[in-house]
Amino acid sequence: MAEAGHLVRDDALAAVYTQVSYLADWSPWLPFETGVAEAPRQPGVYLFREPATQVVRYVGMAGERAGGGRPRGLHGRLIGYCSGHDPVGGFGESALDRALADPGWVERQLARPGADRPRRARRWAADAIARLAPEVSWAACHERADARQLESEVELLLRPYGLWNR
Repeated sequence: MAEAGHLVRDDALAAVYTQVSYLADWSPWLPFETGVAEAPRQPGVYLFREPATQVVRYVGMAGERAGGGRPRGLHGRLIGYCSGHDPVGGFGESALDRALADPGWVERQLARPGADRPRRARRWAADAIARLAPEVSWAACHERADARQLESEVELLLRPYGLWNR
């Protein structure tokens, strides 16, 4: 969380973002589709925000996430969102809930080429995240326990301000 969103006009929220920024060494905000490639393969905490409003909508945690014999950490967790691997949990579910509430988006999904064949739920989830085009910031941690503690602290601060976390 390199800087509090300059578009945020709510003084209380801006103050909370400043508090969050002091909790860890956050990466700069990046567009999700490009930020995934830069995410470290360490445990940590990630934030998603809406680009237009700069309001943080989701806080999540990634552990070591070993895959293919090597740690995947934050990088692995964010890659999972790109591929829609978790359509009924976490940010993927939050994005999909919002997309399914948009009749225009659902119509466009159903009108896609090949719509006469069933489409995997994870494709819908990945498309729902792409629809939001969020920005991402993260803080790497040494261990899973550190990431879990940081996630709890950040969520406690941000919960009153419209987080989509359940």
